[in-house]
Amino acid sequence: MEPRKFVVPEFVIGEGSLNLAGQYAGNFGAKKVFLVTDPGVISCGWAKKVQMSLEKAGINHVIFSDITPNPRDFEVMAGAEKYLHEQCDVIVVVGGGSPMDCAKGVGIVSNNNEHILAFEGVDKVLIPTPPLICIPTTAGSSADISQFAIITDTARRVKIAIISKAIVPDVALIDPVTTTTMPENITAYSGMDALVHAIEACVSIASSMITDLLALEAIRIIRKNLKNAIEYPLDMEFRDSMSLGCLLAGIAFSNASLGMVHSMAHSLGGYYDLSHGLCNGIMLDYVFDFNFESASEQYFRVAEALGLDLNGLSYVQKKSKIQENLISFKKSIGISQSLSEMGVTKEDIPLLARHVLNDPCLVTNPRAPSLKDIENIYERAL
Repeated sequence: MEPRKFVVPEFVIGEGSLNLAGQYAGNFGAKKVFLVTDPGVISCGWAKKVQMSLEKAGINHVIFSDITPNPRDFEVMAGAEKYLHEQCDVIVVVGGGSPMDCAKGVGIVSNNNEHILAFEGVDKVLIPTPPLICIPTTAGSSADISQFAIITDTARRVKIAIISKAIVPDVALIDPVTTTTMPENITAYSGMDALVHAIEACVSIASSMITDLLALEAIRIIRKNLKNAIEYPLDMEFRDSMSLGCLLAGIAFSNASLGMVHSMAHSLGGYYDLSHGLCNGIMLDYVFDFNFESASEQYFRVAEALGLDLNGLSYVQKKSKIQENLISFKKSIGISQSLSEMGVTKEDIPLLARHVLNDPCLVTNPRAPSLKDIENIYERAL
């Protein structure tokens, strides 16, 4: 076995983890915390609970919540300006993937003194972020434990990926209770995001025995619990399981990277400002169809984790059964839209496809597509 490095932050998972925010900020010697969140999380009361934890620990804080879904470059820059102006020294973020990605961006800009778009790509962040504590309120993005940050370049209308071990959070406080306030569609979309993380980690050309172990277990957990978490949002058995599945998928993809589903979703989300998890769900089976011949053995393992029995079937039948299952599962959680129903037009596809070719997640896809391949896949999903 060749030497291989894996990155995972310290994490605490379980009900009540959120209340440890003040203790952990104190462990980093915080004098003034930059608390990143968004209006929805504030209205649910989770930001207030974090504030109370910080106050109990005697730590001052300032709130930054001017963040929209699919966080914009200018939001990151405004956050960094406020962080520096307020002379903060630790970042705490409570929210879904958007606030967490924005918080990572704030940390990058604050310590590296360049525009956030300068860090697009792999290993461009030279100076690590200030101490970063993440408290996720969704079970999907895994931004709380990953070395990824996704920011929208508003001029180009494309999502950029920043991938660096320097932006792995220091601590993740994963409190499944915070996920009970997610709307039904957000539970579905974030859960689909987590499922795609696990599947793409499994078929990534950078996968490993360790990431496979985590990704396959994540698939089993998410497949078993996501629909129930949508139907019974206050049942903590399902919320606990989804938080665990999301965590395992996140550790897997953070260390194995992703693939073309995410690259295509980033392009769609950046251009049309669409939900990332929804875009992943729409594209999942189309990319599976393209990738299958280059990663069939890995997909057979995914199928087993999904609970499929492929014994006695031909190669073609196995492929068909897996694809049909992916389609039926996403429909069962409310993802049945076509791209055209989401406002995508055939005229935009060439530009969308060019953005996909530049996305770093494409590097680890099991099959290298041409520009025409990507255009064809988008057209099939219209």
